[in-house]
Amino acid sequence: MSAQSTPTRQASPVSKGPARPPLLHKSSGATEEYFQPYDNDRHTKLPDFMRMHGSITPRMLVPLTVVAVWSTLITLISHSWYALTVDSLLLTVLGFVVGLGISFRTSSAYERYAQGRDYWAKLSQNARDLARHIWIHADERHDIDPETGKEDLLAKISALNLIVAFAVALKHKLRFEPYTNHEDLALLVCHLDTFAGDAVSYAPQSEAKMSAWKQAGEYLGLSFATSNPRKLLKRSKRNLGNLPLEIITYLSAYTNSIVKNKTLDAGVPQAMILGDLASLNEVLAGTERVLNTPLPVAYSIAISQITWVYVIMLPFQLWKTLGWITIPGTIVGAYIILGIAAIGREIENPFGHDVNDLPLEKFCKQLADEVNIIAARPPPTPEGWVMREENVLLHSKSFNAWKAGSVEEIRAGLRVKAEKAAEGDVNEKRHERLAEKIQRHVPV
Repeated sequence: MSAQSTPTRQASPVSKGPARPPLLHKSSGATEEYFQPYDNDRHTKLPDFMRMHGSITPRMLVPLTVVAVWSTLITLISHSWYALTVDSLLLTVLGFVVGLGISFRTSSAYERYAQGRDYWAKLSQNARDLARHIWIHADERHDIDPETGKEDLLAKISALNLIVAFAVALKHKLRFEPYTNHEDLALLVCHLDTFAGDAVSYAPQSEAKMSAWKQAGEYLGLSFATSNPRKLLKRSKRNLGNLPLEIITYLSAYTNSIVKNKTLDAGVPQAMILGDLASLNEVLAGTERVLNTPLPVAYSIAISQITWVYVIMLPFQLWKTLGWITIPGTIVGAYIILGIAAIGREIENPFGHDVNDLPLEKFCKQLADEVNIIAARPPPTPEGWVMREENVLLHSKSFNAWKAGSVEEIRAGLRVKAEKAAEGDVNEKRHERLAEKIQRHVPV
């Protein structure tokens, strides 16, 4: 099931901006994919300690270089002129404080990561339920009028497309990509009247290319090379609205229409669909909370400062005991401490484009495939599958064979089935006990 091809909606009369920009395509090259969220379906035979894809090591190159130069300088001064040493008690005290701070930072970051995954799992579940409820419970009035029935079917397909559009729009919203001219979103929402659709005429004509230096800086984790993720929001000249919320509004309006025209007349399915829509709104609010409530900046600054103080003090405390081994010892200690802190920073926002972020593209594609599966066949009826000759009910007998018998025979067959299952479990346990006895008496 694909989105309906409709003419592009004309811009609002108030809008006098430039023509609608082309779609923003995502590169699918191997280099681009290397920096995208990791796909768990990929298999690698390398042991974890040898893997670089997804590792924090590239982000540690610059900090470790600084630490190496610093520890070398302190070691040379201590060896050639004056021993710059402090008591190792300071190492113990600072180590406890640093460990406490890093543990708090990492646990808080992973909690946000887990919450993001939980919300997306809830989105998948509610979207599947909503698609199934609409497809099964919303009637198509083919028996009244073929054209009316066809319109009902097309309306259901449009609603199912909007369910997929909600997931895709939420993905772009969480990544601060506010416009609708994305390759995976444009055809799903181009027929809707939305704030983001009106503002797309003012969107950038193309994605700005990053220089090689900026790409290298981001890969190495240099803060001054990292772009502001909210720059499109800040530069927008129009109200961008809230596209996922607007899509929920359209789905609510569709639900209201099928209730009014009696194609969704039963109260229980109505309540289920309204509950699914409310759950989608909860997912929207929950993911926004995870995105917009990072660790308080005071904690981040204090933990970063304490960590660097500890790393800087390492050579002074290690020289007296390790001598020249102070240099590699300091580097290894810095890698462990700064690496764990860097992991916490990376997974703090689970919705981004980093390798260790959630693979939202994969989740959206999986949801679209599942919605397509739901709509691939007309809503099934019991006559279409219960009463088939291939339906083997009990003891290798088909539906028609049991239908020819009496109700008492059917119930007797159910009792026999239960008794045979119980006998099978008992025999299996007997065989297990016999095998244990044989194993105890057989000499090794």
